[in-house]
Amino acid sequence: MEELDNLPIENWTESMVSTWLSSIGVKEQYIKKLHDEEVDGRILLELTEEFLKRETGMKSGPALLIINKRNELVSTVQKKKKAQNRQEILNKEPSESSDCGASSQDLGKKCLKEGVNKDQCANVLTTKKDCKPRPFGKEGIDFTYFKHNVLQPESGIIDFITPCHEYKSFAIAATLDRQRLQAKFAKEVLKFAAGCMNVRSNGTIHFGVMDSRDDTGYVHGEIIGIPVMEKDIYVDALDHIERSFSGSDSEHVRQCVRPPQFIEVADLNATTTSYVVEVDIVPAVSIVKNRVYSVRLPNFKEKSNKIEHEKETIYRRVGSKTEPVSDHNEFYQRVGDRDTQREAAEQSSAFRSPGLCPDLGRKLTMLVTSGKKLIEKEKWYILVTNKFQKEDLTSIDFLLNLKIFCVFDFDPNSKSSGLCHEYLQHHAANLHFMQNYQIPNGMSVRDFESHLHLFEQTSWIFCNGRSDFKGNESYCDEMTWIQTKTTLLRDCVSLICKQILPKGTFQVIFLLTSPVDKPILHTFYEFFTDMEGHEDIICISESEENFQKWQSFAEGSCTTEIINRSSIVGMKMSHVNATLQRIQPVTTRTSKHLPVFVKGECRFEKREEERMYSLEIISTDHCDETSPEFIENEKENIEKHFYHGGKVSWLNLWLAEKKFAEEIIKREAYQEVSKLLNNVVKSNVDQLSVSNINIYHHPGSGGSTVARQVLWDNRKDLRCAVVKPSYTPTIVAEHAVQLREYEEKDPQKCLPVLLLVEDSDKEYLDDLRNELEVAVNTKKIVQGTLCFILLSCRRSHNPEKMSKESPLQNVSVTHKLSPEEKRQFAGKRKKLEQQYQPEFILTFVLMSEEFEHQKIAEYVEQFVRHLLQGIDHDSVVTRLIRYVALLNTYVQNSFLSQSHCEALMELPLRLSRFRQHAFEGALSEHARLVFIHLRDERTYIESIRIIHPLVAKEILHQLLGKEQQHSLAMALLRENVLFEHRFGKEDYMRFLRDLFMRRCRISKGDESDSFFSPLIEHVREKESPEKAIELLKEAHKRFNKDAFFAQQLARLNYKYDKFEEAEYWADIAATKMPQNSYILDTKGQVYRRWFQAKCKALEKVSKTAENTAGAVETALKAIECFQACEKAAVSDKETMNNSGFFGEVDVGSNLLKLISSLQVFSNRHPDCLKYLLTDYIPKGVQQPWENFHCKLKNLKNTMHVALEWISEDLSYFQTDLNADEDEVAESCEMTISNPRHWLVTKTSVYGKYFSDACLSTVKSTSNLTPFMKRMTIHRLGGGNITSIFSLLTDQKDKDQALKVLKEIISLYPSDPVKAKLDQMDLVNYIASHIALSCLSTQSPEPVALKDLQRLSRQFPKEKQHCLSSALFLLTLLFWPEENDSEEEKESKYEIVLSAVEFLKRSYWTKMKDIPQRKRRIYTHFFLGNGAGLDKFVHKSKMETMAKLPSLSEKRMKWFRGEVWKMPQIAKLLKPVAGWTEDGTVYLEGPQRKKFYIPALYSPSVPFGNENILFYLGFTYRGPVAYNITVKK
Repeated sequence: MEELDNLPIENWTESMVSTWLSSIGVKEQYIKKLHDEEVDGRILLELTEEFLKRETGMKSGPALLIINKRNELVSTVQKKKKAQNRQEILNKEPSESSDCGASSQDLGKKCLKEGVNKDQCANVLTTKKDCKPRPFGKEGIDFTYFKHNVLQPESGIIDFITPCHEYKSFAIAATLDRQRLQAKFAKEVLKFAAGCMNVRSNGTIHFGVMDSRDDTGYVHGEIIGIPVMEKDIYVDALDHIERSFSGSDSEHVRQCVRPPQFIEVADLNATTTSYVVEVDIVPAVSIVKNRVYSVRLPNFKEKSNKIEHEKETIYRRVGSKTEPVSDHNEFYQRVGDRDTQREAAEQSSAFRSPGLCPDLGRKLTMLVTSGKKLIEKEKWYILVTNKFQKEDLTSIDFLLNLKIFCVFDFDPNSKSSGLCHEYLQHHAANLHFMQNYQIPNGMSVRDFESHLHLFEQTSWIFCNGRSDFKGNESYCDEMTWIQTKTTLLRDCVSLICKQILPKGTFQVIFLLTSPVDKPILHTFYEFFTDMEGHEDIICISESEENFQKWQSFAEGSCTTEIINRSSIVGMKMSHVNATLQRIQPVTTRTSKHLPVFVKGECRFEKREEERMYSLEIISTDHCDETSPEFIENEKENIEKHFYHGGKVSWLNLWLAEKKFAEEIIKREAYQEVSKLLNNVVKSNVDQLSVSNINIYHHPGSGGSTVARQVLWDNRKDLRCAVVKPSYTPTIVAEHAVQLREYEEKDPQKCLPVLLLVEDSDKEYLDDLRNELEVAVNTKKIVQGTLCFILLSCRRSHNPEKMSKESPLQNVSVTHKLSPEEKRQFAGKRKKLEQQYQPEFILTFVLMSEEFEHQKIAEYVEQFVRHLLQGIDHDSVVTRLIRYVALLNTYVQNSFLSQSHCEALMELPLRLSRFRQHAFEGALSEHARLVFIHLRDERTYIESIRIIHPLVAKEILHQLLGKEQQHSLAMALLRENVLFEHRFGKEDYMRFLRDLFMRRCRISKGDESDSFFSPLIEHVREKESPEKAIELLKEAHKRFNKDAFFAQQLARLNYKYDKFEEAEYWADIAATKMPQNSYILDTKGQVYRRWFQAKCKALEKVSKTAENTAGAVETALKAIECFQACEKAAVSDKETMNNSGFFGEVDVGSNLLKLISSLQVFSNRHPDCLKYLLTDYIPKGVQQPWENFHCKLKNLKNTMHVALEWISEDLSYFQTDLNADEDEVAESCEMTISNPRHWLVTKTSVYGKYFSDACLSTVKSTSNLTPFMKRMTIHRLGGGNITSIFSLLTDQKDKDQALKVLKEIISLYPSDPVKAKLDQMDLVNYIASHIALSCLSTQSPEPVALKDLQRLSRQFPKEKQHCLSSALFLLTLLFWPEENDSEEEKESKYEIVLSAVEFLKRSYWTKMKDIPQRKRRIYTHFFLGNGAGLDKFVHKSKMETMAKLPSLSEKRMKWFRGEVWKMPQIAKLLKPVAGWTEDGTVYLEGPQRKKFYIPALYSPSVPFGNENILFYLGFTYRGPVAYNITVKK
């Protein structure tokens, strides 16, 4: 840096510029960019902010910093040059007789002496502003100077009353010892006092203000301040009056010289306090009349080391100086004239008329409303306050209705007795300290907002301790606060202003109700800096004294005019309260009410509502608090917004109900939902505690309006609420329970809660339902009590189909209108068209046109063509329309924040009151018609979208013309301004990511399932695959080389047989996320597809070991990847991804097919088996396959392990849950619709390749080896327990299944007990007999139950060595019979309990941390009324008898327990007895040990201790209880 100081800027090299940039804190990335752009000293001097942003992609902040610091540097260098030219002045030491106040050069030297950088001394010039002195004669007021501000130059006599001013820097003198300091201070004061008194003019002498006119880095009148260790030194210094004046004169001087005033000098960077010391001189005519005062000034002589007094001298003020009187005669002659003038001046000032009183009420209204008539409902307010006076606490009603984001409270007693205490009587608030506003590493801003519950409840930040808090957070004095808390304050304010609340969405109000201290002044400075201006900061202070200090400090940052314009001074808090209440959109302290069980109403406290922050609760008198002024001003806008395409609001419904506006049409779906709701609400003994009604609707068909109309019309009979997005089911359930029980005496007698859940996936609904059921269960609500109704509203491209699937639960809302609806819509349209132009009510027009494909397509096309006529295709607004159209076309519910739009359009920062107007003014006429303005329901941050998805699609089509969507998407990806803009960034990033990543899912309401995002699908199909790949590559780069984008690129490439590229991208993804099973699966799929392609290429040629080596290698790579996927999936505790096992078996089967088709093995199946199963290697494959032999010979074992894993998993869990996928990028490619059927097929294929192909020609099985028999059993479908029981599911061909089972059993040894079968064979043998007994009760083939029991004794004695399937069979085989003796029963129960204990362990290992409802246990058998093996009823038989048409109907009937009420089912199953203890089910029977039976539907379990009956199901978790009823 020394080199830089000594060299002119224009001579700096690129490296020197980089060094300087680093020293001022510029980020490395920008330094490198400027270095690459060859920015040297000359170019640095020419740089503009615009150039930096445009050419280097730099953000506004760093660009502004560089320009400002460059300007400061230039200014400093210039001043250094001037200083060097005056070196002789700098070198001059102050003489003994020189002015007692140290000059500015002394100060400059002092800076150097104290080690202060020269630049720092010089740089003070950059922040100098003019300021006013302390009001004359006002003693003891709270006034502050700001360091480096500049007072008006020293002055002489003006009108005798206006004081003349004299300045002394006093920097060196202030550091002297007591005696010397007092002598110097007294000398200056008394000289100035004598001068003022002799000319009869008021005056003030200031110490700590620069008096020199030499240019040494300071200017004349600049406030520096001096340290004051002991104030009494200065006060006592005036005792020199008696020694310096004669007796009678000294008395007059005492009366005219006021005591010293110590005015604090504010310096944000200082850690010690400095002051300006001021002495006022008031020579009242009644004291000084006819007198002239001479003075003997004190002077400390170093030689004699004592104070001596100079000769007697008469002083007078001449201009801005105090000088000795030269002509005494003339001076004495003019005494009378001066007395007369003074007397006249005193009389004149005494009789000044009071000034006109300003209209503070109007000023306050204009400031708070930003010039509007009413306070904006959506605007956030930040309050900064100190101690509230007791009488002011009764006047805070206006605060209760403001949307307060946070409060910076400097009163440590606020919670116990101040504003916070009073506020908490009416509102919920979260109590924080400034350190709570530090975002933990890795946490996003949105997550941080949720963590602190910002936007939900007011955040109350205690900035200087909290007296009632037990933790270490105590009050500290000003200087300690500055040293310890300033950084916390800076971080806190910066986070709020720069990352949470965009400019223009909030206002900061400083309520100064007590004397102002430094911390609150620092808070102003931080807000002023981070908000880049003062226009959104208001100061309200009743006391002028409090305001004076505030004002003098604020003048350090902005002009007096600005401060006065945005301050309300002298208005009582009660007047502020009354004025602001009048302009609030809601009437103050209006009570809300909720319906209660006994048909009355209860009061609903606001603070209780805020504590249930995850719900938007609809009270019986919702919106009644709306003020008449608000209705008058906003009614038309609210209605227009709705018909233009906005979401229906409660105000729309309220205005219609109260006849302020036209009624909103109720579609016929409203009647259907109401009917379903009434049916659910009617009392029913078998009622579920949580019921579901689903509305499926076409996008833009009014489904959301129907749902909200249902809530609105039921708000007086049910407790109604909308679930806010982004809250977890756990929190929502907790708040829903609180809402249900609010102000109700008995939890058993409460009104049901109707919860509207919009646009959530099925998984979220299931989670919420589950949480609510658990809550009901925990509360022990009586069975059959309806507690909650979930009204789900989801978009769907086929609502009618969803409705038909479950007519008792689902309602469809489509674009198609019924004849009655057509009539209503036509009538309404005529009325609206009289009020508005068709383009302003486009969404309603589209509705009334019924969205008929051809008709509506033409209408939209014409509308858009008309709309876009004459549009400037090159303008930034048109570019904005294109971007929003692209997002709205492909990403459901997408939008662009207004601040993103402003950044793209490069709109300058404006006053918030004009911001919306400026934004709308900057939009073209076309944009104003197609954009609809939205507000985030939580944060109220503004955003835009296109009025309807169909319009967005058509705009995209027409605006692009010949240009392709690939180009537009590429441009959007490269739009740095949008990508890097900080406000609303998380939403924008999510939408942009979804644009390239989110696949269509029918389960999520899309038209079809897709392999890629709709945009990528469009580009690859309509444009070219290469462009789709190019687009994803750019997205991968833009999203910081995200592994999931690399995964998508692998998928896209292998889709078009670009296997080398696919392999490259799969490797990149797997390297980034080596433990992600879904990415490893994709890598396996690349090789699987590659292998398939190689096999296809070999179809037309004769296969040899040489030409198949590449295919074999690829297949083995695929298997290796799938095995890595399996390992990662098993170790992942959160999810279970089975795709690796399925992929391994699939590739293995195809590899076996390839091997067996080789020329070398053609027609010689035994040779092929010999190669795969022994050490034998035929010569034909020895050399070409030398690297594969080991892996190929292990193929049988690896496939067997994978098949067994799949079988076991399918035995444990249901496969028809269809849970929605969470991560669209992760989900596996290989979709298997019927895993059980797939397993049967693949097991058979596996058996086929490892058994003799000519088996069908062998008449006797006795010639087969045990291995061949086992493989043949596999081929027939008996290779695992899942395949065996799957034979029971296919009831269409019962005889064929019987035949297969008999054939399977015939392949086992005739005496299996002697044969000592291994455990797996034993399991399959026993399972085959059980399956056979289920199919044919009359058949003689199944062996007796006792024989199977005897056989099962061969299972390992140590149960931990038993297979899960073996343990499961033990629970079946040893379930006691009715006619067993008590001893036999006890012995069997012991075996069953032992098996169940180990089954549970393996079950919980399998379950991992996955919620049970996501992996529901599969029930294979139920206990029936028969004996022996006949007592087991397979689930397939139950399903056949129940005759349930659709899958969803089947699920609902099983879930609700309706199946058990069917007579045919009741006849089939046997109820068993048991009891409950505190909600736990036990089986009656075992004597030695309690037998706990898990209940699959926990709400059916009685809460008390009851005797019960239930049906028993057999699962891999052990026996489970169904249909629990209390024994009568």
